[in-house]
Amino acid sequence: METHAPAPKVGETNLAALLATLKTSLHPDIFVFITLPNGQSPPPSLFLQMLFREAEGMTVITTQDSAVAHGLEYSFPSRMITLDIHSSLEAVGFIAAVSAKLTAMGVGVNPISAFFHDHCFVPLGSEREAVSALEDLARDSK
Repeated sequence: METHAPAPKVGETNLAALLATLKTSLHPDIFVFITLPNGQSPPPSLFLQMLFREAEGMTVITTQDSAVAHGLEYSFPSRMITLDIHSSLEAVGFIAAVSAKLTAMGVGVNPISAFFHDHCFVPLGSEREAVSALEDLARDSK
């Protein structure tokens, strides 16, 4: 059996550096969350931003337009804010600090950590307030 060594650690782990150099990118699409029963695959032409399997079923993040085009029920119309810093998957406290700042502003958030970046899904209509709060967080951390 062939074994592979773990990949070298990549991305920033220093919380102060992450916060001080934080930049945001607001995506133009409206994203929604859908759920599919276990064993059911998403339609082949559905735009997939993210898939996550849970015991109760599969969560899919897609665009609202794609969900509507496929006749799928959805929840949580939101905007995606990408945190444009290459954070390590092992970074400690980064998402907590981002979430705390948004909480202080009364903005709910569903954070997603991907390999290169973290992404925040915020309720539709609160995206400008969220971006402003995150810009404040970066400025106050310098």
